[in-house]
Amino acid sequence: MRKKLLKKELNVYREELLKLREEVYSEIRRISEDVLMKTQTEASGDISSHTFHLADAASDNFERDFSLGLASNEMEIIRQIDLALRKIDDSSYGICEACEKPIPKRRLDALPYVRNCLKCQENLDQQKQT
Repeated sequence: MRKKLLKKELNVYREELLKLREEVYSEIRRISEDVLMKTQTEASGDISSHTFHLADAASDNFERDFSLGLASNEMEIIRQIDLALRKIDDSSYGICEACEKPIPKRRLDALPYVRNCLKCQENLDQQKQT
């Protein structure tokens, strides 16, 4: 079992989390600009004054709903990143919220905002399925 993360390691994770947060914010901005800020006519590429067909409207509505779902997922990642940054500040970063054991560094390297070790996360996922 590894010991607490060193200050140098925490700084590396902080930088990675900040970089990741900016990337996720950029993706949210892209989604907003590409889909949510456009009118249905602009989104369809049809700038003429022709009436909008119901099938086109349904397709555009589906695309908007899908994009809203993506943006919502991205916002959840932002919340997880912010929580991880707070945990770095309060010295609880890298500790599993379920079993309170250190999360393996390999897992933190792959997903720096992870809140649980793999075993506990699998248990939580199983509980959600039942």
